[in-house]
Amino acid sequence: MASAEDGAKSPGFAAEFKDAVTLRAFALVLGGLLVQLAFVVSYVGAFHSPTPHRIPVAVVAPQQASAKIVAQLDALAGAPVEATAAPSAAAARQWVLTRKADAAFLFDATGAQDTLLVASAGGPSVSQTAAQIAQKIETSQKRQITVTDIRPPNAGDGRGMTSFYLVLGWVIGGYLTATIMGMAAGSRPANRQRTVIRLAVLALYAAVSGAAGAAVVGPVFDALDGHFWALSGIGALVVLASAATALALQTLLGLLGTGVVILLFVVLGNPSSGGVYPAPLLPSFWSAIGQLLPPGAGTTLVRNTVYFSGHAVTQALWVLAAYAVGGTVLAWAASWRNERRSAAAAGETETPSQPLPAG
Repeated sequence: MASAEDGAKSPGFAAEFKDAVTLRAFALVLGGLLVQLAFVVSYVGAFHSPTPHRIPVAVVAPQQASAKIVAQLDALAGAPVEATAAPSAAAARQWVLTRKADAAFLFDATGAQDTLLVASAGGPSVSQTAAQIAQKIETSQKRQITVTDIRPPNAGDGRGMTSFYLVLGWVIGGYLTATIMGMAAGSRPANRQRTVIRLAVLALYAAVSGAAGAAVVGPVFDALDGHFWALSGIGALVVLASAATALALQTLLGLLGTGVVILLFVVLGNPSSGGVYPAPLLPSFWSAIGQLLPPGAGTTLVRNTVYFSGHAVTQALWVLAAYAVGGTVLAWAASWRNERRSAAAAGETETPSQPLPAG
């Protein structure tokens, strides 16, 4: 005798498929595919063919030769260099150390042995590219050039990439922590009080994360040693900028907000940050946006603090502060909007129906 289970009719493949692959699931898979393609396009687009564009170079030469050399450098095909006459070798050296220039060309008026000053701690790839350009020009002019690195990376910093990896870890930690907190009790905070609590927790996490990162690159690995407190403060600001922005976007947009965070910080922010190739070697789009996003601003802030005595960091500080403050304000405002919507929806549900008139 057939059992009741045997007699039960299967819903069929089409019904099972419709139940398993909902419109929401399809949209999520499609979103994942688009993020994946954007990731590939962004990284390949930024790194597939690094080409120098307007590398700032200071030129030191006698007055009668200076203008000619500047004009020749500016006229190079593809505009790889943006030359500016400097009043003296000491001034040109200072320009490199304060990040006004990436290299300095010192013309030898009494001989044929010129000098190129670079600071590879600000980006080895730019220093190498500037040296290659100078050597090619000097060879064509039957002159020789000596490349002098006046600010190389620390011995423990290898290729000068520690700043980028440190900031990358801070940024990822910030938005992941904000995302985890949102997932723990729904992606949208129910009220402003809960948002304030989460922001306070994220601020505490940012302080701890900043100090931990500074300890890893300093005392632990001796890569960026001697700047523990400065790096701790920078790390706290980077983490808070990332976390507050993530919390705001997730509160405002729900699950879509997480995708926007990944798009901004990972897909666009990492390849444009200057960690692998600084701005003068990136295509125009990535070069333009790099310092306007936390990964780029954070990398510049760390590098220039450790290697260049804190010069040229004002924009980076403003960018990170804008994300931290803006994210905080937007998260609170979005939670207030959600709170009002929830209250309005609850009010509509609880409104009693009007009695029918007696007839």
